[in-house]
Amino acid sequence: MDPEPDIRQYSPDMPQQTNEADPDGPLDIQRRDARTGDAGRTFDSGEGRIFPCESCGSDLEFSIGEQALKCPYCGHVKQIEKQLEGELHEQDFHAMLERIRQWREESQAKKNTFDPEAADAESVHREIRCESCGGNVEFYGTLTSTHCPYCGAAVQLENAHKCEENRIPVDGVLPFQIDNDHAKQNLTQWIASRWFAPNRFRQEKAAGKLNGVYLSYFTFDSMTSTAYSGQRGEYYYVTVGTDKNRRTERRTRWYPASGNFQRFFDDVLVLANTGLRRDFMLELEPWPLLKVVPFDQQMLAGLMARTYDIELDNCFVDGKQRIDAAIQSEVRQRIGGDTQVVNSVNSRYDAITYKHLLLPVWLLAYKFGNKTYQVFINAATGEVQGERPYSILKIVLTIFLAIALAGGIYALTQNKNRSGSQRSPEISIPGPSLPAERPDPGENHFGQ
Repeated sequence: MDPEPDIRQYSPDMPQQTNEADPDGPLDIQRRDARTGDAGRTFDSGEGRIFPCESCGSDLEFSIGEQALKCPYCGHVKQIEKQLEGELHEQDFHAMLERIRQWREESQAKKNTFDPEAADAESVHREIRCESCGGNVEFYGTLTSTHCPYCGAAVQLENAHKCEENRIPVDGVLPFQIDNDHAKQNLTQWIASRWFAPNRFRQEKAAGKLNGVYLSYFTFDSMTSTAYSGQRGEYYYVTVGTDKNRRTERRTRWYPASGNFQRFFDDVLVLANTGLRRDFMLELEPWPLLKVVPFDQQMLAGLMARTYDIELDNCFVDGKQRIDAAIQSEVRQRIGGDTQVVNSVNSRYDAITYKHLLLPVWLLAYKFGNKTYQVFINAATGEVQGERPYSILKIVLTIFLAIALAGGIYALTQNKNRSGSQRSPEISIPGPSLPAERPDPGENHFGQ
């Protein structure tokens, strides 16, 4: 079962997000974001951004241990200044959907005017020239931050996470907390605990390179109002039958139940990237979202990053499923009793807001035999989840051992039952010999 999202009881005193220019209007979808400001330098006609070292000119990278930019060559450290105007706010869901609808209409109009194939190619592939070596760095799909394949320089697309045409800007980022060495230690412990994995896999320890990447997530908040009806079942027990057929049976008394309630759902998290095992990604939760800070491109320096593949409205469909599951569980709790039947649940979702976040993950793809496996490490908590090979021999031996153990226990139980049901034979033990009694001559034994 998917983990329940964080749920808080709604209160009228909870702060509400408003647009400063129009307090009664929707959230400002044209908001000013706290981005990089003047940090770093753009290149290739403003298409890319790098962060040169002020000491030696090499490219700075985000240091997980320092939580700052650090030069991998001379060790120079540059602190990331937090911008006060970059306070993290919830964004209006329906207002953004309307904006997306306008974007799509404008995009369709452009496709009708220009070459559609060229427009599609531009949306999935971009290429910029590396500032360090002059080589071409390619960005496919939703990749927005990577390394130059020729010189290893850290390169980012300048406007990929900003409010450019047809893209929802990033609101916040959870910086990497677990460094590469710590992630490798957690991975080693995870491999050692895979008892049914082949010995060779445990010895090789999933050899491969860990890649740090920021993945795109949407979080959703909503005030829900729910009306439900159902039946509450309470168990009682009766004795039926006579003699050998006498037994106790469980029965259920049913009572009608109905009601309504409100619940506020906070930060229901939905992965917005494809190509990843979603079941493993769910197991990486929970995330320490209180450590999320306003987005700043400096935190992506030297790491890979992806923008979203799945649109906002489709992500809300997944989020709504998690909300509905939590509401269903709450309905059963409110019906109470020993068992429940839920006849109807009708929920309304109000005040829906969202945030677009980048969350850190260490990814590992390794080959074992002829198959490729993926492992995911939560780079904020260290939680490890992923695929692994299985040893058929270990599984078969364990099954046989379990069968043999169960058979031994059964045989021992039967022997005890048999020995308890059999009566011990009577053994006659002879006592000492006694002399035969002789009648007293003076006594008349037959009466007079």
